[in-house]
Amino acid sequence: MTVPGWLSTLAIISLVSGVICALVILADILAGRRQHMWIMNMVWPITTLYSGPIGLWFYLRAGRASRHHKHSTAEQPSTDWKRVALAATHCGSGCTLGDLIVEGSLAFIPLSLFGHEIFAAWALDFIAAVLFGIVFQYFTIVPMRNLSPMQGFISAFKADILSLSVWQIGMYGWMALTTFVLFGHELEKSRPTFWFMMQIAMLAGFLTSLPVNWWLIRTGIKHPM
Repeated sequence: MTVPGWLSTLAIISLVSGVICALVILADILAGRRQHMWIMNMVWPITTLYSGPIGLWFYLRAGRASRHHKHSTAEQPSTDWKRVALAATHCGSGCTLGDLIVEGSLAFIPLSLFGHEIFAAWALDFIAAVLFGIVFQYFTIVPMRNLSPMQGFISAFKADILSLSVWQIGMYGWMALTTFVLFGHELEKSRPTFWFMMQIAMLAGFLTSLPVNWWLIRTGIKHPM
């Protein structure tokens, strides 16, 4: 299937929108609205790279910090859905960063597995997602619970491995649908359409990870943000 012109245009608009929203949040943070947990200063801009205006709205609603206090001036995430969404977003930022690095690198150094580049990408995506996801969770759990480095690593692994695995499954599901059903071939990573599909894949991962994050918070394995 040839990519229609309107889809390429929509892809460019979506990608530019994501970057603009990320820069808006980054500028807001640098202007003095730094998060209580420093890792969230990275999480919010990364989140809007794929969620665009939706992520910006959520930041303003539940994540924006005061200039003078290390608290959110927006409505606090006291309800379950906000806590769960924040946890999913935190997990997803590690997945997103890993996927960006891997997929961007494979655009220049293509690899294949079982005759398909997408399978090699998925394998490397998962490894990168685990590494970045655990790092992001580590720097949240350790200061929050005052844990030792080893305790922090174990807790971060337990809190994030299931969440990020389900996230990646949602992402893989959408990319498999676009590759083998909608288009019938692998999309070129140098094209805006591929990255637009990746944005949608991240949103799919976010949705599939919500039930797991709800369960992790409810059972106390994962600390609410």
